[in-house]
Amino acid sequence: MQFNIVEKLLGMTLFGSEWVLWLLLASSVLSVAVIFERFFYLKKLSIDVGGFTRELSDCLNARDLEGAVRLCEKSPSLESQVALVGLKNRTRGPEAMEGSMDGFLIGERQKLDKNLVILGTLGNNAPFIGLFGTVLGIIKAFNDLSLNSAGGPSVVMAGISEALVATAVGLLVAIPAVIFYNFFNRIVKKHVSSSAAISKLVMTYKSQLGE
Repeated sequence: MQFNIVEKLLGMTLFGSEWVLWLLLASSVLSVAVIFERFFYLKKLSIDVGGFTRELSDCLNARDLEGAVRLCEKSPSLESQVALVGLKNRTRGPEAMEGSMDGFLIGERQKLDKNLVILGTLGNNAPFIGLFGTVLGIIKAFNDLSLNSAGGPSVVMAGISEALVATAVGLLVAIPAVIFYNFFNRIVKKHVSSSAAISKLVMTYKSQLGE
């Protein structure tokens, strides 16, 4: 008995594109869940960086360390927490102080980036999944035509129109994922860069006071 790989693969593809649509639907739900989770998480960390920097500078210039600590404790933002770590480690020396802030920033960066890889992956691959579903649908349409040639082109057209839905759904999943992936990445980079600037400010204070 001769093994025909084409027939075997054809048999697998004749399931059509419906299961691909279910996969895309699940991906869409996952994407929306990540978008909402990241939005509210990053919103909680928002802060007026300019105002915070001015207030922190005023406290440090006045050598009001307790006031600076209280200021940092009022906000859960990355910028304030980086400064708080530095202030709490000010008696350990400049290197330990700077190292503590750098280490904290690296650890928090991982929290900020959490689940963004999901959006990036869906944004890059959902169109290909949709295209795969379309190809499966077209294969099934032509196979149906071969089994029912009397039906004419209408058999193929109906199957192809259904198959193209998979490509449309794939794009529908990918576009919001890409938009919010870029949006959240921009916010994360903004937090990281402003936190690095706050860290430099605290270290400048440390150098000036020589503590």
